[in-house]
Amino acid sequence: MRENIHLACEKCTRRNYHTTKNKKTHTEKFSVRKFCKFCREHTVHKEAKL
Repeated sequence: MRENIHLACEKCTRRNYHTTKNKKTHTEKFSVRKFCKFCREHTVHKEAKL
């Protein structure tokens, strides 16, 4: 079953992106390097609590 998740910037902790993931097959936290419009740079965005 796919669930919605929010991605939060590690530097400023704002939630900039959202996506879905299959929680049965991927139990670890999702993280990806994306552009943060508030920090104005590419930073690591990790899965945040809803």
